[in-house]
Amino acid sequence: MGLTMAHRPRGAITKKWLGFVTAIWVQAIAGNNYTFANYSVALKAILGLNQVQLNNLSVAKDVGKAFGLVAGFASDYLPAWVILLIGSVEGFVGYGAQWLVVSQRIRPLPYWQMCVFLCMGGNSTTWMNTAVLVTCMRNFSKNRGPVVGILKGYIGLSTAIFTDICSALFASNPSSFLLMLSVVPGLVCFTAMVFMRPVPSAVDEGEEKEEVNSFYVLNILAVVTAVYLLTFDMTGEHGIVLSRAFVGFLLLLLAAPLIVPAKLLIQRRFSAHPSSNPRTSSEKQITEPLLDTAEEGAADSVSVVTESPPPPPPPPPPPSLNQIARKPLIGEDHTIFQAMQKFDFWLLFLAFLCGVGTGMAVINNMGQIGLAMGYVDVSVFVSLISIWGFFGRIGAGSISEHFLRKAGIPRPVWMAVSQVVMIVGYITMAIGMQGSLYIGSMVVGICYGVRLSISVPTASELFGLKYYGLIYNFLILNLPLGSFLFSGLLAGILYDIEAAKDRKENVISPLLTRGWSSVNFNGLLSGRHELYVENGKTCVGAHCYRLVFLVMAGVCLLGLGLDLLLTFRTKKLYSNLYRSRKARVSQHLRQKL
Repeated sequence: MGLTMAHRPRGAITKKWLGFVTAIWVQAIAGNNYTFANYSVALKAILGLNQVQLNNLSVAKDVGKAFGLVAGFASDYLPAWVILLIGSVEGFVGYGAQWLVVSQRIRPLPYWQMCVFLCMGGNSTTWMNTAVLVTCMRNFSKNRGPVVGILKGYIGLSTAIFTDICSALFASNPSSFLLMLSVVPGLVCFTAMVFMRPVPSAVDEGEEKEEVNSFYVLNILAVVTAVYLLTFDMTGEHGIVLSRAFVGFLLLLLAAPLIVPAKLLIQRRFSAHPSSNPRTSSEKQITEPLLDTAEEGAADSVSVVTESPPPPPPPPPPPSLNQIARKPLIGEDHTIFQAMQKFDFWLLFLAFLCGVGTGMAVINNMGQIGLAMGYVDVSVFVSLISIWGFFGRIGAGSISEHFLRKAGIPRPVWMAVSQVVMIVGYITMAIGMQGSLYIGSMVVGICYGVRLSISVPTASELFGLKYYGLIYNFLILNLPLGSFLFSGLLAGILYDIEAAKDRKENVISPLLTRGWSSVNFNGLLSGRHELYVENGKTCVGAHCYRLVFLVMAGVCLLGLGLDLLLTFRTKKLYSNLYRSRKARVSQHLRQKL
């Protein structure tokens, strides 16, 4: 039998939650890979790039995620603090080099070197994400949906956190932004190294219920943080005093999750009272039956006390050759090679590509999409994608967990729903009507967040947690693959074709973008004309990305079919999970009665 809450050291539970809070902090700064749009225009101007070259830089940072397989493999052998250390050092070097170039402290580096440093910056996040996600999924294995929802939610907010802090303190200066990306993650990771430790998951229904209540509190705090960021973004310009006050209160909100381990620590202090001491309780449980037996008869009492313990059960027979050779079933632990032999794995992989791959194209190109729509400052759209992505991540994690517990509804159902909504978002942006970029930012952010939040626990439920670090990072290969296909090739090539068509008009007028005075920007025309940066390589107008959005809507339609097929194939697995949990709850209630 497992230990009960009374017999389990309360300090272990407190440490587990303290580690989860530091994991939240790591995720709140680990979304630097999604912030490329905040400084991409500056890189394009300083390096003199066309759109394909700029998009290939964004692909390079996403290719860094492909090397996340190394982090996934290392997570099975190295402690979390070592994984975090590697990620923080790599991020410092990768983003530090970009800061030196954008701040013009050094001359522009050759293109291939910039690709290497962007790749390092992108890869740094895989080490951070792997360390916290694998550890927390194992520590809270019975609440995987809320774990992934909260952690992925904060990583979605991280773009808005970085963007808004930089906007408040440094007027959206891309140089200061890159300096923050190079320094802040390392400082947070060093804090997490102290507290991030593996702790056994909930051992009984009581502790599992306590986890649910704590996650409920953390969900509320996360939503408050997101609404606070959204309010700041939607209320226009702010003075320096109000902006700094905003940053101060934001830091308090990020520290607020500490109330969960603090509450458990206080409970531990009160439970240390002798009357509730675990040892005293266990002695009472032993002596009470003996006293009752003694009242019935001394002989029976003696027999109870002196009765020898039952002999230990015989050891299980060694596994047969058939058992050793048997391939694991869906729902059991798989190695990455065993998972790759399953049709369901590739359904999940390709459906994930259709959702997050197209989403990455929007995230990477938001700087140019905003300029094409006539917006000089696109930071608000970058922040909006981040914030609405948070709502998608945290909402999908909690909602999918609720319906799985209550009705056994497979998680892939919600992935299919996100594909439908994303199709609507891409068509809206393709139309290019007034305000469509606001609507598109919201829709893409939500659906991208849902896809990430649902796919991650789905992979653990289909293929187990034992080798989850490597399976998760193999799944994340979709980010660089999708970035290459939909951002580097599709968006980059089609965009430059449209820009080449319009360049024949050869009309240029001056423009100086606020906050980027060190870069020479030229040319903004009204209507369907072009915005030229340096050498006339930038396009303005809804037509610039219309075909891109329509193609990506078609890709999401394909993803919808894959999600529905995966839902049908995993229906039996989730029905078994539902019945197993329902039986466990019923047994717990009978024991209480």
